[in-house]
Amino acid sequence: MFHGFQLNKLVIQIATLLFAVTIHEVAHGWVAWRLGDPTAKRAGRLTLNPIKHLDLMGSFILPLMLSLFKSPIIFGYAKPVPVNFRNLKNYQRDTIFVALAGVTVNLLCALLCGLASQVLLSLHFLWVSAMFRGFTLDLFLILAYSVLINSVLAVFNLIPIPPLDGSRVVSVLIPRRYAHSFAKIERFGMLLLFFLLFTGTLNGVISFFLNPTLRLFLGNEGLSVFFRYIMQ
Repeated sequence: MFHGFQLNKLVIQIATLLFAVTIHEVAHGWVAWRLGDPTAKRAGRLTLNPIKHLDLMGSFILPLMLSLFKSPIIFGYAKPVPVNFRNLKNYQRDTIFVALAGVTVNLLCALLCGLASQVLLSLHFLWVSAMFRGFTLDLFLILAYSVLINSVLAVFNLIPIPPLDGSRVVSVLIPRRYAHSFAKIERFGMLLLFFLLFTGTLNGVISFFLNPTLRLFLGNEGLSVFFRYIMQ
Protein backbone atom coordinates (compact mmCIF):
# COMPACT_ATOMS: atom_id res chain seq x y z
CA MET A 1 0.00 0.00 0.00
CA PHE A 2 1.12 3.57 -0.64
CA HIS A 3 1.59 5.77 2.39
CA GLY A 4 0.78 9.48 2.07
CA PHE A 5 4.16 10.67 0.81
CA GLN A 6 4.47 7.89 -1.78
CA LEU A 7 0.98 8.62 -3.10
CA ASN A 8 1.84 12.32 -3.23
CA LYS A 9 4.95 11.56 -5.29
CA LEU A 10 2.96 9.34 -7.66
CA VAL A 11 0.34 12.05 -8.22
CA ILE A 12 3.09 14.61 -8.92
CA GLN A 13 4.81 12.23 -11.33
CA ILE A 14 1.63 11.55 -13.29
CA ALA A 15 0.61 15.23 -13.36
CA THR A 16 4.01 16.44 -14.56
CA LEU A 17 4.15 13.64 -17.13
CA LEU A 18 0.74 14.57 -18.55
CA PHE A 19 1.81 18.18 -18.87
CA ALA A 20 5.15 17.25 -20.46
CA VAL A 21 3.66 14.96 -23.12
CA THR A 22 0.92 17.52 -23.83
CA ILE A 23 3.29 20.42 -24.51
CA HIS A 24 5.47 18.05 -26.54
CA GLU A 25 2.64 17.17 -28.93
CA VAL A 26 1.26 20.71 -29.09
CA ALA A 27 4.72 21.96 -30.07
CA HIS A 28 4.82 19.54 -33.02
CA GLY A 29 1.42 20.66 -34.23
CA TRP A 30 2.01 24.37 -33.68
CA VAL A 31 5.32 24.42 -35.57
CA ALA A 32 3.78 22.38 -38.40
CA TRP A 33 0.91 24.87 -38.58
CA ARG A 34 3.31 27.83 -38.71
CA LEU A 35 5.26 26.10 -41.48
CA GLY A 36 2.25 25.44 -43.69
CA ASP A 37 0.41 22.36 -42.43
CA PRO A 38 -2.94 23.05 -40.70
CA THR A 39 -3.76 19.37 -40.04
CA ALA A 40 -3.23 19.45 -36.28
CA LYS A 41 -5.07 22.76 -35.94
CA ARG A 42 -8.08 21.45 -37.86
CA ALA A 43 -8.09 18.35 -35.67
CA GLY A 44 -8.33 20.50 -32.54
CA ARG A 45 -4.96 19.35 -31.25
CA LEU A 46 -3.37 22.78 -30.71
CA THR A 47 -4.66 22.88 -27.16
CA LEU A 48 -3.10 22.40 -23.72
CA ASN A 49 -6.16 20.41 -22.65
CA PRO A 50 -4.50 17.03 -21.92
CA ILE A 51 -7.73 15.13 -22.58
CA LYS A 52 -7.27 15.86 -26.30
CA HIS A 53 -3.85 14.19 -26.28
CA LEU A 54 -4.10 11.32 -23.80
CA ASP A 55 -3.33 7.76 -24.77
CA LEU A 56 -4.57 5.10 -22.34
CA MET A 57 -1.48 2.92 -22.66
CA GLY A 58 1.16 5.62 -23.05
CA SER A 59 -0.21 8.26 -20.68
CA PHE A 60 -1.51 6.07 -17.85
CA ILE A 61 -0.77 2.34 -17.90
CA LEU A 62 2.89 2.51 -18.94
CA PRO A 63 4.01 5.19 -16.44
CA LEU A 64 1.98 3.55 -13.66
CA MET A 65 3.61 0.18 -14.36
CA LEU A 66 7.06 1.75 -14.41
CA SER A 67 6.36 3.46 -11.10
CA LEU A 68 4.95 0.34 -9.43
CA PHE A 69 7.94 -1.72 -10.57
CA LYS A 70 10.23 1.04 -9.23
CA SER A 71 11.81 1.76 -12.59
CA PRO A 72 14.55 4.39 -12.23
CA ILE A 73 13.03 6.21 -15.22
CA ILE A 74 9.35 7.12 -15.60
CA PHE A 75 8.14 8.13 -19.03
CA GLY A 76 5.15 7.85 -21.32
CA TYR A 77 3.69 9.22 -24.49
CA ALA A 78 0.58 10.88 -25.87
CA LYS A 79 -1.31 10.39 -29.12
CA PRO A 80 0.88 11.88 -31.86
CA VAL A 81 -0.56 15.00 -33.42
CA PRO A 82 -1.45 14.52 -37.10
CA VAL A 83 1.04 16.18 -39.44
CA ASN A 84 0.97 16.07 -43.23
CA PHE A 85 4.61 16.69 -44.04
CA ARG A 86 3.80 17.19 -47.73
CA ASN A 87 2.18 20.51 -46.80
CA LEU A 88 5.38 21.94 -45.38
CA LYS A 89 6.96 24.77 -47.35
CA ASN A 90 10.47 23.30 -47.29
CA TYR A 91 10.09 19.57 -46.77
CA GLN A 92 13.56 18.64 -45.54
CA ARG A 93 14.26 21.70 -43.35
CA ASP A 94 10.73 22.01 -41.98
CA THR A 95 10.46 18.29 -41.22
CA ILE A 96 13.48 18.66 -38.94
CA PHE A 97 11.95 21.73 -37.29
CA VAL A 98 8.66 19.91 -36.66
CA ALA A 99 10.41 16.78 -35.42
CA LEU A 100 12.58 18.70 -32.95
CA ALA A 101 9.83 21.03 -31.74
CA GLY A 102 8.65 18.71 -28.97
CA VAL A 103 12.17 18.02 -27.73
CA THR A 104 12.97 21.73 -27.76
CA VAL A 105 9.89 22.62 -25.70
CA ASN A 106 10.61 19.85 -23.20
CA LEU A 107 14.20 21.06 -22.73
CA LEU A 108 13.02 24.65 -22.36
CA CYS A 109 10.49 23.58 -19.72
CA ALA A 110 13.19 21.58 -17.91
CA LEU A 111 15.49 24.61 -17.95
CA LEU A 112 12.86 27.01 -16.58
CA CYS A 113 11.73 24.56 -13.89
CA GLY A 114 15.35 23.90 -12.96
CA LEU A 115 16.04 27.61 -12.53
CA ALA A 116 12.87 27.99 -10.46
CA SER A 117 13.86 25.04 -8.24
CA GLN A 118 17.27 26.58 -7.57
CA VAL A 119 15.65 29.89 -6.61
CA LEU A 120 13.28 28.00 -4.29
CA LEU A 121 16.18 26.21 -2.62
CA SER A 122 17.86 29.54 -1.95
CA LEU A 123 14.83 30.77 0.04
CA HIS A 124 15.92 29.07 3.25
CA PHE A 125 13.25 30.70 5.41
CA LEU A 126 10.57 28.69 3.58
CA TRP A 127 12.28 25.39 4.45
CA VAL A 128 12.66 26.10 8.17
CA SER A 129 9.14 27.47 8.61
CA ALA A 130 6.67 24.89 9.93
CA MET A 131 3.88 26.79 8.15
CA PHE A 132 5.45 26.67 4.67
CA ARG A 133 7.66 23.56 4.78
CA GLY A 134 5.08 21.13 3.37
CA PHE A 135 4.01 23.46 0.57
CA THR A 136 7.65 24.27 -0.24
CA LEU A 137 8.56 20.59 -0.49
CA ASP A 138 5.59 19.86 -2.78
CA LEU A 139 6.47 22.80 -5.01
CA PHE A 140 10.11 21.72 -5.15
CA LEU A 141 9.10 18.17 -6.08
CA ILE A 142 6.80 19.44 -8.83
CA LEU A 143 9.63 21.53 -10.28
CA ALA A 144 12.23 18.78 -9.90
CA TYR A 145 10.00 16.08 -11.37
CA SER A 146 9.22 18.47 -14.24
CA VAL A 147 12.95 18.74 -14.88
CA LEU A 148 13.35 14.97 -14.71
CA ILE A 149 10.39 13.99 -16.87
CA ASN A 150 10.87 16.69 -19.50
CA SER A 151 14.55 15.76 -19.75
CA VAL A 152 13.70 12.06 -20.06
CA LEU A 153 11.16 12.80 -22.81
CA ALA A 154 13.68 14.93 -24.67
CA VAL A 155 16.43 12.30 -24.52
CA PHE A 156 14.00 9.44 -25.21
CA ASN A 157 12.51 11.10 -28.28
CA LEU A 158 15.93 11.80 -29.77
CA ILE A 159 16.61 8.05 -30.05
CA PRO A 160 16.64 7.32 -33.80
CA ILE A 161 14.12 4.48 -33.71
CA PRO A 162 10.83 5.00 -35.58
CA PRO A 163 8.38 6.45 -34.65
CA LEU A 164 10.43 8.63 -32.27
CA ASP A 165 11.37 12.18 -33.29
CA GLY A 166 15.04 11.34 -33.74
CA SER A 167 14.14 8.87 -36.48
CA ARG A 168 12.26 11.59 -38.39
CA VAL A 169 15.40 13.72 -38.42
CA VAL A 170 17.51 10.77 -39.55
CA SER A 171 15.05 9.88 -42.31
CA VAL A 172 15.47 13.24 -44.06
CA LEU A 173 19.24 13.38 -43.61
CA ILE A 174 20.18 9.95 -44.92
CA PRO A 175 20.31 9.29 -48.69
CA ARG A 176 16.85 8.81 -50.18
CA ARG A 177 17.64 5.27 -51.32
CA TYR A 178 17.95 4.23 -47.66
CA ALA A 179 15.04 6.29 -46.29
CA HIS A 180 12.33 3.88 -47.47
CA SER A 181 14.03 0.90 -45.86
CA PHE A 182 14.57 2.88 -42.67
CA ALA A 183 10.87 3.80 -42.53
CA LYS A 184 9.92 0.10 -42.57
CA ILE A 185 11.40 -0.25 -39.10
CA GLU A 186 8.45 1.74 -37.72
CA ARG A 187 6.10 -1.26 -37.74
CA PHE A 188 8.44 -2.91 -35.24
CA GLY A 189 9.53 0.28 -33.49
CA MET A 190 7.42 0.01 -30.32
CA LEU A 191 8.29 -3.67 -29.90
CA LEU A 192 11.96 -2.78 -30.20
CA LEU A 193 11.61 0.02 -27.66
CA PHE A 194 9.84 -2.23 -25.15
CA PHE A 195 12.52 -4.87 -25.66
CA LEU A 196 15.23 -2.29 -24.96
CA LEU A 197 13.26 -1.05 -21.93
CA PHE A 198 12.79 -4.41 -20.25
CA THR A 199 16.37 -5.53 -20.93
CA GLY A 200 17.64 -2.37 -19.24
CA THR A 201 19.38 -1.12 -22.37
CA LEU A 202 17.02 1.83 -22.80
CA ASN A 203 17.46 2.91 -19.18
CA GLY A 204 21.22 2.77 -19.62
CA VAL A 205 21.18 4.90 -22.76
CA ILE A 206 18.83 7.49 -21.27
CA SER A 207 20.74 7.63 -17.97
CA PHE A 208 24.02 8.27 -19.79
CA PHE A 209 22.65 11.54 -21.16
CA LEU A 210 20.19 12.26 -18.35
CA ASN A 211 22.59 12.50 -15.42
CA PRO A 212 24.62 15.47 -16.70
CA THR A 213 21.38 17.12 -17.90
CA LEU A 214 19.82 16.91 -14.43
CA ARG A 215 23.00 18.20 -12.80
CA LEU A 216 23.00 21.15 -15.20
CA PHE A 217 19.36 22.10 -14.65
CA LEU A 218 18.94 21.31 -10.94
CA GLY A 219 22.45 22.06 -9.71
CA ASN A 220 24.38 19.85 -7.29
CA GLU A 221 22.34 20.91 -4.25
CA GLY A 222 19.00 20.52 -6.00
CA LEU A 223 19.93 17.09 -7.34
CA SER A 224 21.01 15.98 -3.87
CA VAL A 225 17.79 17.21 -2.24
CA PHE A 226 15.66 15.68 -4.99
CA PHE A 227 17.22 12.23 -4.75
CA ARG A 228 17.05 12.33 -0.95
CA TYR A 229 13.28 12.79 -1.10
CA ILE A 230 12.46 10.41 -3.95
CA MET A 231 14.37 7.61 -2.22
CA GLN A 232 12.09 7.85 0.84
